[in-house]
Amino acid sequence: MTEARSNIAPVLRYAAMRRIRSFEERVGELFLRGQSAGSMLHLSIGEEAVVGMTDAMAPGDTFTTHHRGHGVFLARGADPARMMAEIAGKESGYCRGKGGSMHIADRALGHLGANAIVGGGIPHVVGAGLTYRNRRSGQISVAFFGDGAMSQGILYESMNMAALWHLPVIFCCINNQYGMGTRVDRSAGKLGFGGRAEAFGLIAAHAEGQEVEAVHHAARDLVAAARDGRPGFLEIDAYRFYGHARMDKSPYRSPEEEAEGRARDPLTTARARLAAEGLADAADLDRIDAAAAVEMDAALEADVAAAPPGLPTMFQDVYAPGTPAPRPQADRLRAVLSEAPR
Repeated sequence: MTEARSNIAPVLRYAAMRRIRSFEERVGELFLRGQSAGSMLHLSIGEEAVVGMTDAMAPGDTFTTHHRGHGVFLARGADPARMMAEIAGKESGYCRGKGGSMHIADRALGHLGANAIVGGGIPHVVGAGLTYRNRRSGQISVAFFGDGAMSQGILYESMNMAALWHLPVIFCCINNQYGMGTRVDRSAGKLGFGGRAEAFGLIAAHAEGQEVEAVHHAARDLVAAARDGRPGFLEIDAYRFYGHARMDKSPYRSPEEEAEGRARDPLTTARARLAAEGLADAADLDRIDAAAAVEMDAALEADVAAAPPGLPTMFQDVYAPGTPAPRPQADRLRAVLSEAPR
């Protein structure tokens, strides 16, 4: 990496984190306006340092996400307007409004799918990794998931297979300290998730979630190893700023705990570091913040005004091509009634 690139990269990572934060704030507003599709939204505010992992990946690499996958997808090149349109259930969304917040996918950008099932997307990267290994394509696949998935058996089966078959795969656990309303130390008999991965033969690393550069440093080494057929596991130790879903006011956490957790803000930490190292001054960073706000405000307003999917599209992309469309219930009832004895 050239010196110029190494100097500009931390600024770009800060800009990516700011875009994620601004996007998630607008998604929260979308919910409060009653414009989101469905009643569940899981914000990734406080987890923006995942940019350190996504920035270590290359074009052509693939990934899966989880409940809080908005930020990961945005960092991997998603169009915020299309993503917000999907969350709003609009026709212009990535899945034409049918996926919503937890089922966004776009294979063109390497997104193999978000999944509302805890740990549900993890085995998909094993299949992708097997393909890349056999084709010798040089790609890797990364599974992003939360600490709740550390209690799912499918994760351990997947890690074992990845290690056994030497797959170009990374398992990235964003440990935000809570599975819904249960603190991680009340659901895990032993913390230090990397030890579990090492038991299967994976290379494990840990990074503090308020330090995007520390995350990137760990991720860069894991990515290089994965391309060489040595799968890895990265735990990003973060803090979930808000409740499990947008409606959750997190009564199970004290105000003191939340204040302490939010003090580990990855944006505040990155901003201070950039200034201390002379890579950007306050005016530069303010311009980045303002640009992100303008971009996400425009996305929000456009998607509020966008059209929902038309009723005739209800069954499109649901059945295999060539499958006859289901008959409307009203037509079936009319047929039954017309044949009934009088």
